[in-house]
Amino acid sequence: MTLAATATLLILALGVSADAFAVALGRGLQIRGKLLFNALVLAAAFGIAQAVMPLLGWLLGAAFGTYVDKIDHWIAFGLLAIVGGKMIWEAFRPDDPADELPEDPDHPDHRVTPREVVVLAIATSIDAFAVGISIAFSSLSIWAAVPVIGVVTFVLSFVAVFLGQRIGARFRTPAEVVGGVILILIGLQILLEHLGVL
Repeated sequence: MTLAATATLLILALGVSADAFAVALGRGLQIRGKLLFNALVLAAAFGIAQAVMPLLGWLLGAAFGTYVDKIDHWIAFGLLAIVGGKMIWEAFRPDDPADELPEDPDHPDHRVTPREVVVLAIATSIDAFAVGISIAFSSLSIWAAVPVIGVVTFVLSFVAVFLGQRIGARFRTPAEVVGGVILILIGLQILLEHLGVL
């Protein structure tokens, strides 16, 4: 794999993992007790989900690749632009007052339950499915992308839980904006490469 492809893959992994980072940051703000254990559980769940979803998306994209060969670069760009735009829009959307956390330290929201871990892992990795479809229409290797995305998501999510404890949620919005911009730019790169501009 070339240096440029490696760099693109790492940047893509950072963009894809932005949702997981933001959610882990928020949960780190809320968790009380067993911080290391909860951080490991969340990070592992997010890393696995973010690695599996692109693979599933890639399988779907590869299955239909021959039928959309002439427009595959537009599909990749469109999917990444939509996912990236959605992340940016959600970053600036006002918080729902109903989502505010109760002050009681014994409240269930201060603990991470198995059901919550599964739900959050799936919710934060749905966008990665669309990214996987776009990878099928690009020159990137899905077999290189899967472990890189999984490891990057694990590390960032693990760190985010502790950051949430220390600094609160002030970096959640910038993380989502940066992630969204990265995905849009990678989609644009794929489009321009196929059009022969790059």
